Amino acid sequence: QVQLVESGGGAVQAGTSLRLSCVASGSIFSINRMGWYRQAPGKQREFVASISSGGDTLFLDAVKGRFAISRDFAKRTVYLEMNRIKPEDTAVYFCELVGLSSDHTEMRAWGQGTQVTVSS
Repeated sequence: QVQLVESGGGAVQAGTSLRLSCVASGSIFSINRMGWYRQAPGKQREFVASISSGGDTLFLDAVKGRFAISRDFAKRTVYLEMNRIKPEDTAVYFCELVGLSSDHTEMRAWGQGTQVTVSS
């Protein structure tokens, strides 16, 4: 059983920065990648960013140049640095982990989400 807990969300002003964190725990043998998705009211959940164990990163086009993702997989942690944040970034942000569980089966786990609200 794997649990992901996000933190760092809140209400912020446009143009400022925010850092989200996600810590994973449970029966994790190895991590292939961790990342972030977001879901705004009435919209589908969308991919935001991910980082692999080797450090390869992917970003949603809308956040390229503004967001950064980093990880400390030894601590089972991933971060999302959101800079020059915009009202359109308002959403619930979910942490994702893809890897192998302790029984070596593939797994994909999600956190409960953390709310980010950006006012202009």
